[in-house]
Amino acid sequence: MPVYEFLCVACNRIFSFHSFKVAPEKTPVCPKCGAGDLSRVPSRFGVAAKTGSGGSGGGEDGDFDDPRVEREMMRFAAELENMDENDPRAMAAAVRKMTEIAGEPVTPAMEEMIRRLEAGEDPEKVEEEMGDAIEEEMGEEGGGGFSGAAPTRDSGLYPM
Repeated sequence: MPVYEFLCVACNRIFSFHSFKVAPEKTPVCPKCGAGDLSRVPSRFGVAAKTGSGGSGGGEDGDFDDPRVEREMMRFAAELENMDENDPRAMAAAVRKMTEIAGEPVTPAMEEMIRRLEAGEDPEKVEEEMGDAIEEEMGEEGGGGFSGAAPTRDSGLYPM
């Protein structure tokens, strides 16, 4: 039974949901506040598996001092050297991979930006239209939105 993790921006909390389907068709509602606009985030297990660590998460909390995360970032940097900077789809894939390696949640505005790039929209147009929203979510210091605080994780497992 797959487990998916979703961020509730209103609660600034990540919740885990189990599903009977591999590709669920609906997004769950927040079990704490009832918000319906949850965003799927990379799971700690998925990040750990991709970075080659065991159990509890190699890239958890964006720990760039962790040697596993540093190795993945170096591999990723080498891949970026060959990326076509004029290809919006390649840019979207790079942003997704970077957030996955870092173990950072994708904010709603960032998700929208990535979706638009994946659809092939002009990156300059997307930046012009989405830049303010992304900056607002990331906070003035650039340290992850939600008033600068990293989201917390709920220990429960909820039905999708």
